[in-house]
Amino acid sequence: MTSALRQTASGLYLDIRATPKAGRDEITGLVNSADGQTRMSVRVTAVPDKGKANAAIIAIMAKRMRVAKSTFRQTAGETDRNKTFHITANHAAVTAFVNGLASANRED
Repeated sequence: MTSALRQTASGLYLDIRATPKAGRDEITGLVNSADGQTRMSVRVTAVPDKGKANAAIIAIMAKRMRVAKSTFRQTAGETDRNKTFHITANHAAVTAFVNGLASANRED
């Protein structure tokens, strides 16, 4: 299993599997796609129209990771369910959050 989080010299990259028009906003954990890529699963109530769902994804991630929304920049998947975000925030906090999701997946 690969990690949903990659660290580079310019910051962290986080792969997301988005579900718009969900019943509630939540981060449900890590999922493996058919190609073997691990992604963080994020469900949002916002519709995928004019960036509303992408903005909601950033908002929930920033809130749960306790970092500023301005530290997230979408680098791939503007209109796709599979997205990648570049994060320039506190690397330790983001890494700890994602590792916590990975630990929760292993306990299931």
